[in-house]
Amino acid sequence: MLLIYDGETTADAPGPRTGGVPLVPNGFVWPRCRECGGAMQFLAQLPLDSGVVAVFFCQNDPGMCDAWDATAGANRAYVFSGELTAATAPADGETLLGAVTALRGHSADEPTEEPVLGRLGGEPDWIQDDETPGCPSCATRMTFTAELEEGHEFATSANFGGGGRGYVFNCRPCREAAFLWQR
Repeated sequence: MLLIYDGETTADAPGPRTGGVPLVPNGFVWPRCRECGGAMQFLAQLPLDSGVVAVFFCQNDPGMCDAWDATAGANRAYVFSGELTAATAPADGETLLGAVTALRGHSADEPTEEPVLGRLGGEPDWIQDDETPGCPSCATRMTFTAELEEGHEFATSANFGGGGRGYVFNCRPCREAAFLWQR
């Protein structure tokens, strides 16, 4: 299923989107980069069969923290379900994209004129080598969830090093998620 551009939306829209603020459970604490200590940037909220996955990565000093590595501590993905409310972004750090973009599912078998901003399911289309992470709880190889392109314009673009692509994974039994990017 392709994820295509579906216009701008509100910062706390419940559907699939890039930018804005994540919808989170009560008690959520905004993630901080393990390398620089800064608050991470919220990148995307994507649907799962069992809820949503929220993706963050460090953009406080691009290129200095290993945001491309699934386990270095400069990115984070969470699986959320149940009652969710809009998070409040911290005042410090590069926490928000410049705009909020709604994403709409579109069959990969049908042509589209709209910008493709990613896809859900299938197999990852690696730019480099396979870097599928293991679950931090059970060590099982995680399931590919989604691929994200940088964006269709500067304000909505994630910084994947210029021409890169993001990869989201999850472990359904453990309710864990991971994110990395390649260029």
